[in-house]
Amino acid sequence: MVSDRVQRSPVLKWLKIIALGVVSLLIMFLLIRGYQSEQGPPLHRWHTWAADEMTVEQIDHATFDDYLAQENVIFKQMKHNVTDQLSVEEKTSLNRYYAQSPVYPAGFATDWNRSFVLKPAGEIKGAVVLLHGLTDSPYSMRYLAQAYQQQGYVAVVPRLPGHGTAPGSLTKVDWKMWLAATRLAVREATRIAGTQVPLHLVGYSNGGALAMKYVLDSQQNQNLRKPQQVVLLSPMIGVTAYARFAGLAGWPAVFPVFAKAAWLNIVPEYNPFKYNSFPVRAARQSWLLTQALQEQIVQLARDGEIRGLPPVLSFQSILDSTVSTRAVVNALYRYLPDNGSQLMIFDINQAANLRALFRPALYSAVNDLLPAAPRHYATTVITNASPTTYEVVARITHADQTNEVTRPLHLAWPQDMYSLSHIAVPFPLTDSLYGREPTEKNRYGISLGTISLRGETSSLTVGLDTLMRNTSNPFFTYMMAQINGRIACGQQSDLQQCLKE
Repeated sequence: MVSDRVQRSPVLKWLKIIALGVVSLLIMFLLIRGYQSEQGPPLHRWHTWAADEMTVEQIDHATFDDYLAQENVIFKQMKHNVTDQLSVEEKTSLNRYYAQSPVYPAGFATDWNRSFVLKPAGEIKGAVVLLHGLTDSPYSMRYLAQAYQQQGYVAVVPRLPGHGTAPGSLTKVDWKMWLAATRLAVREATRIAGTQVPLHLVGYSNGGALAMKYVLDSQQNQNLRKPQQVVLLSPMIGVTAYARFAGLAGWPAVFPVFAKAAWLNIVPEYNPFKYNSFPVRAARQSWLLTQALQEQIVQLARDGEIRGLPPVLSFQSILDSTVSTRAVVNALYRYLPDNGSQLMIFDINQAANLRALFRPALYSAVNDLLPAAPRHYATTVITNASPTTYEVVARITHADQTNEVTRPLHLAWPQDMYSLSHIAVPFPLTDSLYGREPTEKNRYGISLGTISLRGETSSLTVGLDTLMRNTSNPFFTYMMAQINGRIACGQQSDLQQCLKE
């Protein structure tokens, strides 16, 4: 017994040393993180004020009119607590919270930060719920909503909790509240259109994760109406590994002196329909949502319930610094049944005169991403007709086939664009806010897609990588043609056959 005690003693000693080392490193990390955060820009009212959103339980028992009524209250509170309280220094021409600013959302004919519903002029042929992304607003869903409306669908586009108001609101919400708002929107779409017409779900980025989560939940909960089709744009099926540990970065914020540690980015809010500042909590919630989603996909696949999923049509840029492109393939499409699903990938501009600056792996990124054919889903790769021409083609491989069909699209890459981006997919080149060729420049106070700055580095409060990021899609018309085809198939008696034609 004495011998055992002697042997355990060195082990306990080393365990204590290791534990002490870990604690010391953690304390050091928190101090460094807290110190670094305090070196950044100051917090403003829009960072410290949070909207009084409904809880999950309240949303689940609310009508859409109830949700809109609370939304009205929230926007009035924001005006009183943020806009009406700005200091002289905060009243700048590019502050979306300044009432006299050209980017002030409430000053436009339509404030696209708010939930909206579009109804067709004639017979209702279907219903669709469209879900925007993280830090985003219903603005990003307007083109798709209008396309559905034109084909006879009721389009319900909710403002997800924490969005459309002030970035500080994202510090008080979680992904379960966003999912509750999704269920509410489906209830409203069903109330208006009835249960005898098709239901579609459309999700962009984080909204894509919510759309798929709802679909999976509807497989296991008979009280949830099942959609017939799903459309995803830059879907957040997986996020970067950093998001998993983002919560650690916010720990110092428990001490008021380190309040800014709760933010990953604190930048000016010049975009009328999207937050630029990004809180730690939002990153953490996005990771929790994707983990719940991936685990449920695997569970349904294991239990054989995945066979009941509706067809999924996705559009994804091969380059995406926000979500994991590989997760779209490996964590979603690999599990989908042979049901008419399709994945469209936007390749890089192979003809861009930047070859020496690109990472070599980019030129084969699509081939490295997709598993070898045949696959249970169709794939379409939008890429250059040849490495020296800007004209693009669609390389199509149908489900369960190995041969590839090439079709000219009569579209071309702009010569100064080397890829799409996460945020570019839902917007045409003509969009007044994000388009590179806006129909009406500065309609919303600024045309972000036309900004082309030249000057010295380290002089702006916004990173140059943000301003140079592509914000519109030169292949938007082709994408919409594919979506319109899916809508048309919804009216056919044999949906599966229509999708595979």
